[in-house]
Amino acid sequence: MTLRFTKLALFLAALVPLARLAWKALHDGLGANPIEFITHSTGDWTLILVLTTLSITPLRRITRQYWLIGVRRMTGLFAFFYGTLHFLTYIWLDKFFDIHEMLKDIAKRRFITVGFSAFVLLIPLALTSTAWSIRRLGGKNWQRLHRLIYFTGILAVVHYAWLVKADLRKPIEYGVVLSILLLYRVGVWVGEKRQQPAIPAPARSRAEVTKA
Repeated sequence: MTLRFTKLALFLAALVPLARLAWKALHDGLGANPIEFITHSTGDWTLILVLTTLSITPLRRITRQYWLIGVRRMTGLFAFFYGTLHFLTYIWLDKFFDIHEMLKDIAKRRFITVGFSAFVLLIPLALTSTAWSIRRLGGKNWQRLHRLIYFTGILAVVHYAWLVKADLRKPIEYGVVLSILLLYRVGVWVGEKRQQPAIPAPARSRAEVTKA
């Protein structure tokens, strides 16, 4: 019951940024450059939700609130949802589906190249977020694939930093949070490696001993 209520609350909370954008659009509150406002808003929330997704596993381990794993999938899917809105804002409202102009941007403007790469990496994660995919890929293969979200986070932070150029406060804040999460993951990996028992050397046969 607690998990169901939490999922419902998370679902409604994750729709608040979209509802806020819709409200502002209906009341002329998007400023002098509505496309830029929507682009920044959807991009911010994509990155926030990516970082939230990455923080769930450390938080679950530290607090021992194991039910938190049940909301990670929904959080990740909402990150993809806002990433899709961010991408659609660019290709629809900004470029009007002009493929030639988009390809030129991807080739010449590095922040778009990096941002597009980050979005592409989210696609397989969203497509394999089901329990069927976990069974089909196998637990370890699925986990390896979903480590792509760390690269998504890195590329997204770089995309933001290259976009704003001068005012780097928000990209730095996101970068600090991402660095902490990455360092935690590295620490866990090192700890697990140290705890693994050493593999004993194969026993030498009597003939090998005699030859030695």
